[in-house]
Amino acid sequence: MHTQEPSIMSKLSRDQLMTLEAYAKARPEMRAQVMAHKKDRTIALGDHVTLIFEDELTMRYQIQEMLRVERIFEEVGIQDELDAYNPLIPDGTNWKATMLIEYPDVEERQLMLGRLKGIEDKLWVQAAGQAKIYALADEDMERANAEKTSAVHFIRFEFDAASIAAIKAGAAIAIGVDHPEYTSQIAALPERVRASLAQDMA
Repeated sequence: MHTQEPSIMSKLSRDQLMTLEAYAKARPEMRAQVMAHKKDRTIALGDHVTLIFEDELTMRYQIQEMLRVERIFEEVGIQDELDAYNPLIPDGTNWKATMLIEYPDVEERQLMLGRLKGIEDKLWVQAAGQAKIYALADEDMERANAEKTSAVHFIRFEFDAASIAAIKAGAAIAIGVDHPEYTSQIAALPERVRASLAQDMA
């Protein structure tokens, strides 16, 4: 039986990155491009949970920024950044996102991070007519502890074949979070967001 290889979103390599000098010149334009791109990949679930869906462009920008801030130009240091951020680029069967839990008041934030323990496992997405897909959180390292969750998580939604087919065919996509202390749901993502995320599918 012939199985077609998925066209996996490419991981970044050393030769795809700009030198510090070249990036300094290109940075204003790239920053504007990435900020506009992120608008179509950022979802607010209620007032305190934000998901930023990552892809090759957002990770390329993140790596270039890290190299710039840390003044990294040696091979080993550059490879360390690639190794850190490449896992956040989708693989063709999933979406990957940074989850932010945001409370401006420090005391309220500490209180709520305790009450919201486990919220990172209660995120879900659902293509119309398909089963809910729950998030897999912090696969690289544990960010929560026995007392509280973290304000930042890295999550992956891994889709089955039926959901992938539905998304590629234009199905509406619902997203939400079901936690005893925090529930929020969007019945259908805006079309510009849905279209951008659909491009992550092989």
